[in-house]
Amino acid sequence: MSEPVSPSEIEQQDDAPEPRREPVFNLPSVVLAVIGICIAVHLVRVYLLTDDQDFALLVRAAFIPIRHSGRYDLEVYAFTSPFTYAFLHGGWAHLLINMVWLAAFGSPLANRFGALRFALFFAVTGLAAVALFYVLHPLGEAPLVGASGAISGMMGAAARFAFRIDRSSGRGAFAGAPLPMTEVFRSRGVVTFLGVWMVINLVTGLIGFAPGVDGQIAWEAHIGGFVAGFFGVRAFDRRRPLE
Repeated sequence: MSEPVSPSEIEQQDDAPEPRREPVFNLPSVVLAVIGICIAVHLVRVYLLTDDQDFALLVRAAFIPIRHSGRYDLEVYAFTSPFTYAFLHGGWAHLLINMVWLAAFGSPLANRFGALRFALFFAVTGLAAVALFYVLHPLGEAPLVGASGAISGMMGAAARFAFRIDRSSGRGAFAGAPLPMTEVFRSRGVVTFLGVWMVINLVTGLIGFAPGVDGQIAWEAHIGGFVAGFFGVRAFDRRRPLE
């Protein structure tokens, strides 16, 4: 049998806080926005554009090195394509793989940086990715697409934090100050990650493809983005330790 409840107990129950509801997608809004844009662009390309229209979009929005070689008159796309190329992808597998890595490495970085700094980090590392690609292939005519250059930058930043995560606020963010270079190379986990990451990129670059991804892998862009994120993470970090 149930026991009677006093009025005071009823008031305490009414005042008790409601259980916290976790969002369905526990990702920072800026990361969700980037994922949403990439998926929306791909859906439009696949289901709404004709082949000719999709080709025209690639010419305008993808990064094509020879456009910057001085052989052609500069147009607005020469200045926008080094950023817009990151929102185009070569196929569903390419898109899915990049979005999974973006969610994994971008979320703790966005929670650490905040939306604006994360957006700037995405743009700068993506630009660094195409910069190295251009240096190595200045007359390349094949369009470069995909967010993997910027995502590689996020991996580089994650290595500087030694993958330490603080969940005390309820949302995982990279914790502590970025490691000095001397400490980076003393960390077995970080050194192992750097070695494996570099080998994978060089191997996929040599064989020219990766499982499930159509077209060649732009390993040069991956390295450019990674280096920018690895060495430039402090410029975007809003949690600067006191000297």
